Amino acid sequence: MPASPVTYTFLGPEGTFTEAALMQVPGAAQAIRIPASNVNSALDKVRDGSADAAMVPIENSVEGGVTATLDAIATGQELRILREAIVPISFVLAARPGVRIEDIRRISTHGHAWAQCRLWVDANIPNAEYIPGSSTAAAAMGLLEDGVHYDAAICAPIVAAEQPGLAVLAENIGDNPGAVTRFVLVGRPGALPEPTGADKTTVVVPLPEDRPGALMEILDQFATRGVNLSRIESRPTGQYLGHYFFSIDADGHVADARVADALAGLHRISPATRFLGSYGRADGQRTLVAPHTSDQAFRAAHAWVKNILAGASLVPEYTPRASPRA
Repeated sequence: MPASPVTYTFLGPEGTFTEAALMQVPGAAQAIRIPASNVNSALDKVRDGSADAAMVPIENSVEGGVTATLDAIATGQELRILREAIVPISFVLAARPGVRIEDIRRISTHGHAWAQCRLWVDANIPNAEYIPGSSTAAAAMGLLEDGVHYDAAICAPIVAAEQPGLAVLAENIGDNPGAVTRFVLVGRPGALPEPTGADKTTVVVPLPEDRPGALMEILDQFATRGVNLSRIESRPTGQYLGHYFFSIDADGHVADARVADALAGLHRISPATRFLGSYGRADGQRTLVAPHTSDQAFRAAHAWVKNILAGASLVPEYTPRASPRA
């Protein structure tokens, strides 16, 4: 029997930056692609088996972590990050033909897009009201519906270009021309991607108790083993005020001795630590490893302790140097 085609879901509708990220995955163009209305819906399709993996945004270079994704993967049925993708972000202001910028009173888009265009909007349409949209593409497509309650949308250039019912009123309206968004492909637990030397590991660590030094104990697990953190964000657990978990990206793969040792230390401190995956970095940047934190150094150290327990003679007897004459 032929193998079933791979099914991906993504934060839709079609034409979102998330779909552009998904198209970076080898074979995605030939796969079944199902748009989802929100991050939770996309991940639920993975959890219930109706999709093999979901592409969702997790971090923006301007606004930081995408809270909907950070919260959704931190709880519920366990998931794994399989790979990441980075997409340059640019925005246009779109409206129905005949609408002028001075006619605009309400603008819809995704919250992260709005945050990245606030300065432009303040300078050019200072009295515009923001109408939240589930995605940039959904906001743009909504302009084509009857009874729409906003006048314009901030969206990706490709969305406006592919819709004859939309006109572009302004291009490149993002406040930061170098903005990028990081996306992750999330699947069910299984075999991990092989280490590449340019890897990232993501974990969720609940703060075990609210007391002085609790966060420092978590960070020390990485610092003492030479593991660099490329992202750390706190999110409320929702249980009660002051109860948080930390979403962390660490440089390296769990197959690396220093990373594995750090995760073991985390688990001792916070047994509810959730491993979300080790995967290759999208930028291919290799991790710099100090000699004393290399796999070889860890193997040598473990062998030394093993010899101690075995009662072996380890080093020659120490002979102090003679003191120099005064």
